[in-house]
Amino acid sequence: MAASLLTPATLANKYSTLLHPFGAKSHAQRLIIRCGATGGGADDGWAAILDELKSALQVDPSDPVASDVASVGAGATPDDLVTALQLDPSTGLVVGDTTNAAAGASSPLVSSGGTAVIPDELLSALHLDAYNPAVRAAGGALSRLNELTAGLSDSQRWALFGFLAVTWLYLTARPGVLSGAVDAYVLAPLQLALDSALGRRSLKMSDFVVGERIGEGSFGVVYAGAVVPRNGAVVEERSGRARTSLQLDDRYKEKVILKKIKVGTVGAKECGDYEEWFNYRVARAAPESCAEFLGTFVADKTKSEFVKGGKWLVWKFEGDRTLANYLSDRGFPSNLEPLMFGRALRGLGTLERGALVVKQVMRQLVTSLKRIHGTGIVHRDIKPSNLVVTRRGQVKLIDFGAATDLRIGKNYVPDRTLLDPDYCPPELYVLPEETPQPPPEPIAAILSPILWQLNNPDLFDMYSAGIVLMQMAIPTLRTASGLKNFNAELRSAGYDLNKWRQTTRRRPDLQILDLDSGRGWDLATKLISQRGANGGGRLSAAAALRHPYFLLGGDQAAAVLSKLSLSK
Repeated sequence: MAASLLTPATLANKYSTLLHPFGAKSHAQRLIIRCGATGGGADDGWAAILDELKSALQVDPSDPVASDVASVGAGATPDDLVTALQLDPSTGLVVGDTTNAAAGASSPLVSSGGTAVIPDELLSALHLDAYNPAVRAAGGALSRLNELTAGLSDSQRWALFGFLAVTWLYLTARPGVLSGAVDAYVLAPLQLALDSALGRRSLKMSDFVVGERIGEGSFGVVYAGAVVPRNGAVVEERSGRARTSLQLDDRYKEKVILKKIKVGTVGAKECGDYEEWFNYRVARAAPESCAEFLGTFVADKTKSEFVKGGKWLVWKFEGDRTLANYLSDRGFPSNLEPLMFGRALRGLGTLERGALVVKQVMRQLVTSLKRIHGTGIVHRDIKPSNLVVTRRGQVKLIDFGAATDLRIGKNYVPDRTLLDPDYCPPELYVLPEETPQPPPEPIAAILSPILWQLNNPDLFDMYSAGIVLMQMAIPTLRTASGLKNFNAELRSAGYDLNKWRQTTRRRPDLQILDLDSGRGWDLATKLISQRGANGGGRLSAAAALRHPYFLLGGDQAAAVLSKLSLSK
């Protein structure tokens, strides 16, 4: 359309000095100038360019595009156009300052009533430009909100804003109603679609070879394993030493951990289903806290370790030794030093080095608990055998069969427990027994922040973490008999760790906990205790990470220094 009215190149070349009279000045300075802003020499040039604009705007009846423009203009003449544009015929300049009016008409920061929704003073204080994309988006949203609340009084507006703020805080408070809804209705379907596309939801028995047996629990048996290569390699039956050497077999590049859910054991199937659900859930919400979950399959025939109809869970191999394996070694905690810090620390005594290892393990454990608690999940079975130590020195949570998601009441029965009594807190249950059965999931999700704030169920795991700390720090608690004796004495002391220390006859070695002015001991007393009214009396994971025991950061500093001055 513009081409049919005026040839831009011709006009630009002929009047280049007039179109760009100020060189590199701002766009607003070049295009919107007050009357009389230029020298007298430019007046004749502007008059000439206006005459040519008038001539070019004359409608040629043979030009259909120009005829359409003329019809839109309803017979407007070039003189009318000059008047509408507020041009001074003698200078060609804009009459008056229309900068603010033009900007305000299109600016998202001005409401339909002409009121600024974001004050200029605020933008200036924040060093933001009115045309910043984020500012424009915020301005547009506020303008829309102003339009929606235009008929409300100031008090009604404040009441509405207060209600929206409280609602937002409620939906984002632990255990996260809003984030849970996003996970359930957005992230979970996306993960299912992606896994299906990658074939992870179609695993089968023939995809894996079973190696040596690693451990066994109430409802399952754990094995080392590997993915069968797709090059057609023959998979032979493995037994004896062949099972043990699977991890060293170069034919199998992708190693895995397999867990067989026991068939015929009461509660095993349900536990396996819950563990599958929680592994997918934690993999989305806190992937750093658990081993990478690859999926599940059901055995289609009975063969070797496989039982037809039995479910198997599969994880990527990140390490086949748990913290319990390292604790049972007489060399603990020095046996973990190379994994935690790369090499043996230099320039420190054996006691100080051991204390740094214990602190590093505890820091990782409490950090993982903070992550899963933030999603509404309580593990309920924290103990050394459920903490795998990877080849990179990472401590990750495993075995979510007893976990519960209190955001929706998943795997939650108020008066039932399947837990290890050696690590279970005195309250025995994650929530009080009188807590009613959870309502349907949508209602349970809406009420979950209230239930969480009243009971603080995450403190259940924190007691177990305190027991793990005591086991790592005190050698006599690393045996089954030593731990049982400790729990019996602790129960007699009313779960008061200070009282236990004064009354025990076993003279435990507390040197690691007493280092650094007893910060480790102080943390232990704040984890191993009765849970008071409204969940008080025990530190949460977030509060524990702010404890001076961790704030000293000696383990983190050692990890850095070990790369500078270490001996193998």
